[in-house]
Amino acid sequence: MAISVPFKCRVSSTLNDDVQNFGKNYMFDENEETCWNSAEGSPQWIEILFKENQQVSEFQFQFQGGFVGQDVEFRFFKEIPSKSTSPDIILNEFYPEDVNSVQTYNLNAPADARSIRILFNSSTDTYGRVIIYKLSISTK
Repeated sequence: MAISVPFKCRVSSTLNDDVQNFGKNYMFDENEETCWNSAEGSPQWIEILFKENQQVSEFQFQFQGGFVGQDVEFRFFKEIPSKSTSPDIILNEFYPEDVNSVQTYNLNAPADARSIRILFNSSTDTYGRVIIYKLSISTK
């Protein structure tokens, strides 16, 4: 299951603004034929907003090889962030492989979060695009 609690998602961009074919919702539909495809440029990001605070323990990504987000930062906020809000926790130690298979990132200890920003500071794609077929977040 992608995310088992109510949430909203925002993304930095969508390829050619084509949300019908490459929108953010496709990361969570569990359909292997659909994906979120960012526009060009780095960094790219995904923001997850929960209805209430959640204990987050694990992330799973399935990228398209050649379009893998790199130098990943996970930013956890205990409140809905504004432009001036600093994250409560930043983890910056996930370097996904440039492959198509599902990759898992386990947190050492669960993080309490109302909002999560996943920041891809770079990409294996020359133009900075990121393509994700699956994003799963384990919560308690």
